[in-house]
Amino acid sequence: MQTLFDQKVHQQVLLRIDRLTENSTPIWGKMDVAQMVKHCQMPLLVASGKMELVENVGFLKRMIFRMYKPIMYNDKPWPENITTPKDFKITEPQVFEMERELLKVTINEFQSKALNMHWPKHPYFGSFSTDQWGRMQYKHLDHHLRQFGV
Repeated sequence: MQTLFDQKVHQQVLLRIDRLTENSTPIWGKMDVAQMVKHCQMPLLVASGKMELVENVGFLKRMIFRMYKPIMYNDKPWPENITTPKDFKITEPQVFEMERELLKVTINEFQSKALNMHWPKHPYFGSFSTDQWGRMQYKHLDHHLRQFGV
């Protein structure tokens, strides 16, 4: 599985984002392209400790999430139309160019943490290693870039 901490992969992701336009349409899902680029910032912000999730996840739900934790960063692509957590749903209109630039800045900030040894605990899944964070963030971005055909 590729990781966002690999410089070549990082650059490829940025190039794919640059291929998006305000008129890009999804192959699946409900978000438009501006909502998608806003949505993609959020897991990166959670990993960087700049965003806290407000959805209260109880003990039982956390146990179930932890069973599925390896799916977040394994080699298999996520299925189309996978459920989006409430905290990551974007339903309001967004400004595409502004959100695309913010996504690239957020990706670059995350990528600069390749040597980070102290990651915040994920509120649903618990602890991730640096490698797991890099794989998971790549996998999420790749999922949505494929959603928009880039």
